[in-house]
Amino acid sequence: MSTYTYDVVIIGSGAGGGTVAQALTPLVKGGRRVLVLERGPRLADDEFTGRELEMASQLYADGGGFLTAEGTMTLAFAHAYGGSTVVYTGTSLTAPERVIRGWSVPGLDYADLLRRSQRYLRENNVHLLEPERINENNRLFVDGGARAGYRVEQFPVNVTGCRGSSLCNLGCPNQAKQGTNRVQLPAAERAGVEVVTRAEALRIEPDRSVVVRVREKPDGGKGLPSEWESGEYRVPAKLVVCAGGAIGSTALLLRSPLPTPHSLGSGFTCHPALILVAEHPRAITNDVGHPKSYFVDRAAEEAFVLETCMYFPFTTAKALSGFGADHSAIMHAFPRLQMILLLACDRATPGNRIAVDRAGQPVVHYHFTRGTVGGLVGGSRASARIFFAAGAVRVHTPFADPPLLEQAEASQIDERISERYFREGSVSLSAAHLMGGCCMGGSAADSVTDSWGVVHGLPWLRVADASLFPDSLEINPYVTIMALADRVADGMLRDAPALLG
Repeated sequence: MSTYTYDVVIIGSGAGGGTVAQALTPLVKGGRRVLVLERGPRLADDEFTGRELEMASQLYADGGGFLTAEGTMTLAFAHAYGGSTVVYTGTSLTAPERVIRGWSVPGLDYADLLRRSQRYLRENNVHLLEPERINENNRLFVDGGARAGYRVEQFPVNVTGCRGSSLCNLGCPNQAKQGTNRVQLPAAERAGVEVVTRAEALRIEPDRSVVVRVREKPDGGKGLPSEWESGEYRVPAKLVVCAGGAIGSTALLLRSPLPTPHSLGSGFTCHPALILVAEHPRAITNDVGHPKSYFVDRAAEEAFVLETCMYFPFTTAKALSGFGADHSAIMHAFPRLQMILLLACDRATPGNRIAVDRAGQPVVHYHFTRGTVGGLVGGSRASARIFFAAGAVRVHTPFADPPLLEQAEASQIDERISERYFREGSVSLSAAHLMGGCCMGGSAADSVTDSWGVVHGLPWLRVADASLFPDSLEINPYVTIMALADRVADGMLRDAPALLG
C-alpha cells in the first residue's frame, strides 16, 4: 500500500467538495497540500453525448437505479468529477428563511447563509433564462397553472450559453451548466489543489489517514484514466472533509473505526418524486429548450413542489403505471406529452436512515409517512388541474385506477386521484435531493456535527454536503449546499493554525 501525505483531504467533488476545494486555495498559496478524492471519472467535454442509456450508466450510481432497502424507490445521485452538479438541471434557489429557522441549529444564522448563497449565485452566473429558451412544455405549465389558480414562478438557472439541448440530467453536451466541474474545481486546480478521480475512500482511520482504492478505467468506459495508478493507498492528513453527498459521507463514516455520535445515519430525507404526463391533441416542443424553467411551491401549505421537466423515453416509460396497450399508447404519444415533476416534501422520521451492510456498502431504509403520501396525492391533483387547464385531453397519474383521466373527468379529480391507490412498491417513485445522515445540531447527544460541520469530538473531521441538513430543505438544495460548504471552509481556515501546525 503506497502512502501519500497531505495537509487536507476532501472526499467528494460535488457542490460541497468542489466549493471547499476552491475556498481552501489560500492554504495552497501558503504552501499546504490539498487533495480532492472523487470516486467517479473525469469526462472530456466531447464524451457528453446525450444518449440516455449510455450516459446514465456512466454518471449515476447503479445507473440511476440505486434502490432503497425496501425496493420501493430509486435514489438518483452521481459519481463523477463535479458530483451531482453534473447531472442536475441547474436550478438555483436560496433556502427559505422559515426552513433554516425551523432547523434550530445553534449558531446557524439565516442572514449569513443567504449572504454566502448570493455569492455563488453571482459566481455561477445564475439568472432567469431568456424567453427563446422556454419551450412549449414550460409555457403550457405557466398558462395552465395560472388558469388553475396557482402561483407559478420562474427558476433561476446557472447556465452560460445554454443552447436548449434539454439534456441537463445526462450532463450538458454543450458545457453550458455551471456546476463545480466547470467553475469551482478548475479554479481550485489552477491554484494548486490536486484532484484524483476514480478514487474511492474506503474508510477514515483514527490517525487521520484515509484509505483509498483507485480503480483502472474499465474497457469501453468513459472518462480519463485516474491521476494515480490503480491500487490501494494510505493518505495521512491533518484535516479531513467528507463531501460525498448524504449517502456517500454517511456510509464512509459508518464504516470507519471512529468514535462518531450515535445519531450518525439518522435524519435521512429526500424528495420522493413522480413524473406525471398529459397528452395534448397536437405535438408540443418538450425535448428542446431548457427542461426545467418554472415551478409551483406548495411545500409549506401542502407538502409538495411542482416543476416543469422533460424526461427521456426510457425514464418516462419506467415512470408510467400499467402495461400493454394503454402503456404503449401513452409512449407513442411522446411528442404530444406535457410533463410535470412532482416532488413531495417529507420530514426527518425515525426509521428513515442510512446504514451499511456487512461489506460496508450503503443501505437506505425509507418508509412513506402519511404526510409524504398526502403530498404526492395533493401534488398529483394539482398537476391534473394544470394539465387540463392547459388543454390536455387526458392525464396519466398512478394515484388513479385506471391511471388515465379523460378531459370529461376533469371535475372528478379529487375523487379519481386518491390515497387509497397508494401501496409502497406499487407506484414507480424516484428521489433526488438526498439529505441528512450527518445532521447539524447542538451536541453529540442529538447530532453529528456542529453548525460549522465539525464532527462532535473530532475537531480534525468536517462534513460539507447535504448530509448536514437536519430536516428537509423543501427546495432544490444545490445553492444551500454550496453556502454551507463555504461556511465549513471558513471554519477550517480559522482553525488551520491550530490543526495544521
